[in-house]
Amino acid sequence: MSSHSKNKVSATPDALAFLAEIVADHGPVLFHQSGGCCDGSSPMCYPRAEFRIGENDVLLGHIGDDTPVYIGGAQYEMWKHTDLILDVVPGRGGMFSLDNGRERRFLTRSTVCAVPG
Repeated sequence: MSSHSKNKVSATPDALAFLAEIVADHGPVLFHQSGGCCDGSSPMCYPRAEFRIGENDVLLGHIGDDTPVYIGGAQYEMWKHTDLILDVVPGRGGMFSLDNGRERRFLTRSTVCAVPG
């Protein structure tokens, strides 16, 4: 696993409130973004103690009260000049994600960063 000094992820106030609900029910969690990683994709939310971080996963940063957000290494290479914003929309979360069954789901939005020249 690698990490970067600049936090490349943030969350909307709605996402932070939803995250607080999930943490109250399940304890500490983490997010993992794999596949997609463009506007409209869904990050997966897992109990922190139950998810194994892979050696190629990249720590994008933390949201809320120190909740880590990771991305798969191959996805990071394609999106390293993008900052991710976690938001919440109506719908169902991923089958194994803790937001499933809550009639809301996390959603990844992105913004392109300036590329150093």
